[in-house]
Amino acid sequence: MRLPAGRATNGIAAISIAAFLILTLTGRVDDAAIIGGFIPARLGDPALLQGMAAVPDWLTPLSCTLIHAGWLHIAFNMLMLLFCGRQVEHVLGWGGTLLLYGVGAYAACLAQWAIDPASTNPMVGASGAISAIIATYALLYSQQQVRKVGPLSANMVRVLWLAAGWIAIQLMIGVATSGGFGDLGQIAIAAHIGGFLAGLILTRPLLRWRFRKKPRAVN
Repeated sequence: MRLPAGRATNGIAAISIAAFLILTLTGRVDDAAIIGGFIPARLGDPALLQGMAAVPDWLTPLSCTLIHAGWLHIAFNMLMLLFCGRQVEHVLGWGGTLLLYGVGAYAACLAQWAIDPASTNPMVGASGAISAIIATYALLYSQQQVRKVGPLSANMVRVLWLAAGWIAIQLMIGVATSGGFGDLGQIAIAAHIGGFLAGLILTRPLLRWRFRKKPRAVN
């Protein structure tokens, strides 16, 4: 089955790859991480990078998605974006997909800030925003049949199962790579969780907006 063309998804990928190539070929990845990455401590100390031509702190959740640490980093992110994003865009349209990606980016940074608001380590990469796309993809294309549990609808049960599964996977990855729960704030696991939860929450409202009934013209 041929994947549907996705203007928003392809555009995000093209811009991300172009930014990566420019920063890598000019040797400015480290500089970009400081002035354009998301640094949690900047929210509590706006003067942290005073004197530097840094991206405004409120824009860094978006600018950090354009900065990747290496070839493997961007390759995996773009693979997931193109595979899941184009399918999601086929359902939500380009506007809904862009909104999902943007909100996912901010939710990811908010979650990362929440676990370590004093951190001065720049967070870079589009993984958090893409996690929102993955969450919507999982909801849209999941074949798992679930039943309502008490007052919880079948859709809510599916959302809770996906959220629990994603959080568990991320925590296991974090423990495996950092050696314990104490250092999870260093590897943006919280950002992945935050973006994914945002995707789960936004999917149904975006579907309703996408397929809302338009008023008919009456003569």
